[in-house]
Amino acid sequence: MIIQKPKGTYDLLPEKAFSRVYAESKIREIFDLFNYREIRTPTFEYTLLFKRSIGENTDIVSKEMFTFNNSQYSLKPEMTAPVIRAYLENGLYNQSPLIKLYYISNMYRYERPQAGRFREFSQFGAEAIGSSEPFIDAEMIVLAAFILSEFQIRNYKIKLNNIGTPDERKKYLEKLFNYLNKFKNDLSGDSKKRLQKNPLRILDSKMTEDRKIIENAPRLYDYLEQSTIKNFEQVQSLLSGLGISYEIDYFLVRGLDYYTSTTFEIVSDELGAQDAIFGGGRYDLLTKQLGGKPTPAIGFACGFERFFSLMEKYEYCIPEENKCILYIVTSGNKASVFALNLIYELRKSGFKCEMDYLNRSIKSQMKEANKINAAYTAVIGNNELDSGKILMKKMSDGNQTEININNINNFLINENKTGKTG
Repeated sequence: MIIQKPKGTYDLLPEKAFSRVYAESKIREIFDLFNYREIRTPTFEYTLLFKRSIGENTDIVSKEMFTFNNSQYSLKPEMTAPVIRAYLENGLYNQSPLIKLYYISNMYRYERPQAGRFREFSQFGAEAIGSSEPFIDAEMIVLAAFILSEFQIRNYKIKLNNIGTPDERKKYLEKLFNYLNKFKNDLSGDSKKRLQKNPLRILDSKMTEDRKIIENAPRLYDYLEQSTIKNFEQVQSLLSGLGISYEIDYFLVRGLDYYTSTTFEIVSDELGAQDAIFGGGRYDLLTKQLGGKPTPAIGFACGFERFFSLMEKYEYCIPEENKCILYIVTSGNKASVFALNLIYELRKSGFKCEMDYLNRSIKSQMKEANKINAAYTAVIGNNELDSGKILMKKMSDGNQTEININNINNFLINENKTGKTG
């Protein structure tokens, strides 16, 4: 019996892997354009890091983390907390008052696999640490929209809200609890648990029975102070000035405890029930929660799996892999030894080459050259080695050119310059 991959994981086969690498490279170029620098953190962290930052009562910490070694360590379920941990531990705040970082990394959550959601998944995201100005809020949302436009993804919505500070939420939470408590028997199972521990999280529920109740719930926005509202209006004004369309969703709270003030999601109807592409917001208290000085910060994350699903739906054109420029067909051991040395030299010159490693017939080797779409083939046997001459066959039209066996490199350089190898 063949051992299969664990449930909720997937194999990234060569064709998809090439597409992923291309997309990652393009995303890195965009982040660089916005002056964000890459950061990489360990695959696992102390479990306490996520309990302090995300919140012990969140689904991620209470039900979804891969935790091991007597609960001391956990595979990272998200990247913001590890980034802030690295920011504090390595004193990045000493380098500049504003640190702009991005990441592309695998995450791990032990949750029920579903469309676009896996137990091992990839995310890319950005974090801007050090500014409380509405300009950085606007830039973060613009950056996410810019990435979508660069990959020709359309028909998405930007949802925006402001969830204020913990102090602003106190009075609201009292009102929210009293309202939801009237419907506690009608809430979903998870929301019944959240009602006592963190009723704000119920607003993030996607369950149908919860959504009906939430529709008439009191709005957190009505309990915000004037300074917070003014800041939020500035964010909106900046986005409008940049031609970025958005809609206010007063019940958008995001699923993690560390969020404050500006929160946002970018959603697409193309994704079905799990419609979020980007999610993010401010987390101005997280550095303090993790032992540092209070430092304003904002960020977003995007799941690669859903992002790729949209790329496919919109038929985004991924360039083809570089084709093999030369397949050397060999006849006999002496020719194979010569070919092995030859392609090593050609590869050092930057040419993608291949030869036979299965001792196949010339006919089978030619079939293989066709299969991998090689631009040229050259047959090398004892006669070619003795004469020092070979025929370079162009596979697209069958034309053959006789050249000196030692001039293959120059021949390929000239053909590459004139574009004939394509």
